[in-house]
Amino acid sequence: MGPLAAGGILSVLILLIAVLPEHPDALQWRSFVRLPIEWPLLLLLMLVTPRPLRRPLVMVSGLALFLVLFLKLADLGTQAAFQRPFNPYLDGKMLADGWNILSGTLGSFVALAAVVAALAAFGLLLFLFLRAGLLFCAAPRPARLRLVPVLAIIALIGLLAPSSFATPALPAYLMERLALMVRSARDMQHFETTLAAGIGPKRGEGLFSGLKGQDVVLIFFESYGRSAIEDPRYAARTGARLSAVEAELGAVGLASASGWVTSPTVGGLSWLAHGTLLSGLWVDSQARHDRLMISGQPSLNRLFAQAGWLSAAVMPAITRDWPEAAYYGYDRILAAGDLGYRGKPFNWVTMPDQFTLAAFERLVRAPAHAAGKKVMAEIALISSHAPWTPVPTLIDWDAVGDGTVFNPQAEGDETPATVWADPEKVRQHYIATIDYSLQTLGSYMARFGKNTVFVILGDHQPAAIVTGPDASRAVPIHIVTADRDLIARFQAAGFAAGLHPGTAGREWRMDALRQLLIDLFSGNRAS
Repeated sequence: MGPLAAGGILSVLILLIAVLPEHPDALQWRSFVRLPIEWPLLLLLMLVTPRPLRRPLVMVSGLALFLVLFLKLADLGTQAAFQRPFNPYLDGKMLADGWNILSGTLGSFVALAAVVAALAAFGLLLFLFLRAGLLFCAAPRPARLRLVPVLAIIALIGLLAPSSFATPALPAYLMERLALMVRSARDMQHFETTLAAGIGPKRGEGLFSGLKGQDVVLIFFESYGRSAIEDPRYAARTGARLSAVEAELGAVGLASASGWVTSPTVGGLSWLAHGTLLSGLWVDSQARHDRLMISGQPSLNRLFAQAGWLSAAVMPAITRDWPEAAYYGYDRILAAGDLGYRGKPFNWVTMPDQFTLAAFERLVRAPAHAAGKKVMAEIALISSHAPWTPVPTLIDWDAVGDGTVFNPQAEGDETPATVWADPEKVRQHYIATIDYSLQTLGSYMARFGKNTVFVILGDHQPAAIVTGPDASRAVPIHIVTADRDLIARFQAAGFAAGLHPGTAGREWRMDALRQLLIDLFSGNRAS
């Protein structure tokens, strides 16, 4: 490889890394029609640097450039999934979570092959840069005399050109990322102070007298966001389903009230929403969540347990050890392996929502009621979790059994690879799973809703491929019960009557929702 060929390779790599956007919406040809000043300046520096410093210069510049490449690729992923940039200070755990989802969707072998191929490609490009850089630095004197003035002229043109065409992008990008990490560290210090002070009641004794001894079933509804109700692509289907469910509930004497809640996360990381609601603290990062898990801030579940309810968790997505459960203070925990499902998984989704709810009735509520205990349960419904295929269908509750009846459904839809090759198919499957879960919830509450207060809450909006860019972080909340007095208290707090949240009502932050529930469940007005 001669110096000109090495310079060509360096130029291509530097240009691509420098102009690569960090947001999926910017992946357009206009983003690549720019002159990054780093390109001519770095090549010029390699040519004029004294011989003893050339190797260190190539090594440092290569590592810096490929650090930028890693961060930008990570940005593309987190912006597409969570609509925010990658934060090295907070997001390290996401690599393991991403592996769990990837392997659960594609299979461990295919996922491992994809990861190895990506790492090999990244390493090969870095090796190519370092090799080309060392060869370019060693260019003979005649080549230097030709290249130095050319690169100096290009650099001068870049410095004099409009900022929209030529900008020193990489230093600003790295400084912005460093500033983000500093802000995150300060934010954690503030969170520590808030945790030390605590928020809300410290004990549950004497609370929730306004519930009149009813069971409380808190259901986190996966990826159920405001877009599912208001986006024109989904509004007609979801609106019709909400109206049908409302009529079904009314026929058995159940009333409802609905509103909007701001989630701390979007596109995933559901446990941040769980932690936020149940602690009353804003948990919008993994670092905050991890710190909360070892704190003394009482969870809403623990307050209910102290007030006399049997506190249970029904978590069909938990397939491994769950040490965080200790924070919440459950009396009973039913993870995926405890629910008795013998059917086939729906790709990443371990079991359909109907089985989860049927297992809860069989394994938690029936034994508790037989023992004279009232139940406060936290249930995660996951049929509407990506990859949104296969889409389940509701069956007769008496036919659920051990779940093997769902096997034809688990095998009867398109594969994730086929669905995700077409964004329109992704959206169709997404709203189909939302519709299924709403239908299942309506049928479940109509059948099992006696003497129960249901709190149904979206955990977060889905990814931008479903919502489009700049979607809000709002999620719906529905309160369903036969207790008209309780419904009236929620309406007085700003909730809309029925299952349609409306458009003009107040949007509660999810951390503030905990105190609202405590107040209204205790027979008080909203504070």
